[in-house]
Amino acid sequence: MTPPAPWRRFLAEFVGTALLVTAVVGSGIMATTLSPNDVGLQLLENSVATAFALGALILTFGPVSGAHFNPVVSAADWFLGRRTRTGLTATDLGGYVVAQTTGAIGGSILANLMFNLSAVDFSSKDRAAGHLWLGEVVATSGLLLLIFALARSGRASVAPAAVGAYIGAAYWFTSSTSFANPAVTIGRAFTNTFAGIAPASVPGFVVAQLVGLLVGVGLLLALYPAVGTAADEVVVAHPSDRRPGQADRNAGRGKRSVRTP
Repeated sequence: MTPPAPWRRFLAEFVGTALLVTAVVGSGIMATTLSPNDVGLQLLENSVATAFALGALILTFGPVSGAHFNPVVSAADWFLGRRTRTGLTATDLGGYVVAQTTGAIGGSILANLMFNLSAVDFSSKDRAAGHLWLGEVVATSGLLLLIFALARSGRASVAPAAVGAYIGAAYWFTSSTSFANPAVTIGRAFTNTFAGIAPASVPGFVVAQLVGLLVGVGLLLALYPAVGTAADEVVVAHPSDRRPGQADRNAGRGKRSVRTP
C-alpha cells in the first residue's frame, strides 16, 4: 500500500485536532447552558462528549495519520522508533506538532463561533497550581503507557475505545481534568468558557505534560524494552511511516493478542 502523502497526514492531524478541541469546548459551553447550577453534571456532560468524540475521531483519521492529535504522543512515537527506524521522522514530528497546535486553536475558534461568542476570547480561568501540574504528569504518562502498550501487544485496533475511555475517566480521577496534550492546552486558552485555561497558566501545564512524556517513555522502556518496534501502530495501525523492509518485519503484528516485552 502506498503511504499517504505528508500533506494528507498533516491535514488529518490538523482537522482531527481541531474537531477534538471543538468537541471539548463546545460540549463545555452546552453543559453550562443546560446545567447552569451543577458543576458536577457539567463535568460529566463534558467528559462523556469528549470521550465519544475522541474515539470517533481516531477511527476517522487513524488510517491516514495515526490520529495522534497530541504533540506528546508524536514526540514519544519519534523517540521510541528512532533505533528501529519505525514511527515518525523528525520532519514528520515537526509537521505534526504545527498541524496539531494550529488545529487546536482553530477548534476553539470554531466552537466559539458556533455558540455565537467572540471568535477569540482568551480565558480568565486560572489553573496555575502544583497539584494541577501533578495531575497533568499523571494524566500524560498514563495516556502514553496505554497507547504504546496497546501497540506493542498487537491490540492497536481497540485504541479508539480504550483511549476515549481513558480520557473520559481521567477527567474525574486527575485534579487537572486531564488536558494531557500541549496542543489542546494552547487551543483551550482561546476560549473564555467552561473548558478554558488562562494563557498565563498554559506554560505550567505544558511543562507538566513534558515531564509526563519523560515519565511515560521511561516506564515504557522499562516495561516494554522493544516498544520502539511498534511505533508504526500508534495510535492506530497505518502504513504512513513504514521504512523499506519494515512491513515484512511487522507482518502479523496485529494477529497476536499477547506479546512478550
